[in-house]
Amino acid sequence: MAKKSKWGFSTKSIHVGNEADKEMGSVSPPIHLTSTFKQDGVGKNRGHDYSRVSNPTRQRLEENLASLDGANYAVCYSTGMAATTALFQLFDAGDHILISRNTYGGTFRMSMNVLKRQGIEFDWIDTRDPENIKNHIKSNTRLVHVETPTNPLLELCDLEATAKVCTKADVYLSVDNSFMSPYGQRPLEFGVDVVMQSSTKSLSGHSDVLGGVLTTNNEDLAERLQFMLKATGGVPSPFDNWILLRSTKTLALRYQKASDNAAELAKWLNEQKNIGRVIYPGLKSHPQHEIARKQQRTPKGDIIYGNMISIDLDAKEARDHFLSQLEVFTLAESLGGVESLVCVPYNMTHAAVPDDAKLEMGITETLIRLSIGIENLEDIKSDLSKALD
Repeated sequence: MAKKSKWGFSTKSIHVGNEADKEMGSVSPPIHLTSTFKQDGVGKNRGHDYSRVSNPTRQRLEENLASLDGANYAVCYSTGMAATTALFQLFDAGDHILISRNTYGGTFRMSMNVLKRQGIEFDWIDTRDPENIKNHIKSNTRLVHVETPTNPLLELCDLEATAKVCTKADVYLSVDNSFMSPYGQRPLEFGVDVVMQSSTKSLSGHSDVLGGVLTTNNEDLAERLQFMLKATGGVPSPFDNWILLRSTKTLALRYQKASDNAAELAKWLNEQKNIGRVIYPGLKSHPQHEIARKQQRTPKGDIIYGNMISIDLDAKEARDHFLSQLEVFTLAESLGGVESLVCVPYNMTHAAVPDDAKLEMGITETLIRLSIGIENLEDIKSDLSKALD
C-alpha cells in the first residue's frame, strides 16, 4: 500500500482494486455474481461467506473509492440515500442531527418522514457560517451533516472552520460531496469525519447505475457502518460495483472537462440580459467565491469550481420556453453524467421540501439547475443560446 499511496489520482483510480486476475490473468478482473460462497469447513471460508456481508467485487470498489478520498475505509451501499440513511441510523432516539437547510430533497424526506418518527431530532440550518452551526449545537447533538456546494443553490460550507467547531463540541461532521467528487474536493483533508457520495453521480458519470458510499478514517465509525450495511441489507449488486470500478477510471478526465465547460458557460450566462441570476462558485459575484478557491481543489492543487450551474429565469413562461427549446440538454433528475442535464428543483429533486421552505431559501419555480456534461462547449453554448432567445 505504501507504493499505491504515492500514486497520482488517475493512477489510483485505474489500478487500485483493479489488479489483473491472478488465476487467468484477465486485465479486467471478474465480477463475482454470487449470493453465497463455498466453505471448506464449519467456520472456514476463503474470505467471504455471503454477499450481503461482503463480496470480492464490492471489496475492490471500496478499496478504489477509499484511495481516491484519501480514506482508510469505505463502505458501499445500493444508493446514495441508503448510505445517508445508514449514517443517520447510527444514532438513537433523542439524538439531534443538524443538516444544511439547502440539501438534497431526498435527505429531507428520509429524515422528516422516516427517522423523525423513530425519535431522532433534526434541525435544518444555514451552514454557510460556522458560527451559526456552533450556535445551533445542543447537548444532544451528535452529527452535523452538510452539503458543499449545496443542491441546488450552490451555497458553500467552510469545511476547515466547521470541522474545528465540531471537534471542539465533540460532534461528528459529515459532508455530502456528491457535487464535487473526490477529484474536486476531499473533505477528509479538512478534518471531516465522514464523506458521503451518491456514486450514481460523477463517480459513475454515465447515468446507468445507482450507488452510494461512505468513507472515513475513523475505525470505529467504519466498523459501525459496515455492521449497519450487514444488518439492514442496503448492499449494491456485484454488477453495479463492477460498473462503478470501470467508471472511476475516467473520473479525472470527465470531471475536469465538465468543470472546464461549466466555468466558461457560467461566465457567458452571467453576461446574458434575460437571466435573473446565475449561481456558480467560480463567479466573483458568488458570495463565497473565496471559500471555493480555498477548498475546491484538484489532487494537483488547482482550483476547480465544479460542473453545476443554477440560473433563475424569473417567469414560468420563460422557464417553459427555455426547456422546450433544448436539444443537447435532457430534462431529467440526477447530475454528474457525461451528458448535460437540466431540471427544475422546485418540482423535481426538491418536491418533498415544503413550498414555503423552498421559497424562503430561494428555490423558486423558475430556478433551473444545469448539470454540465462533456459535450463540445460550442454545442452546449449554442443550445443554451437558442433556448434563451
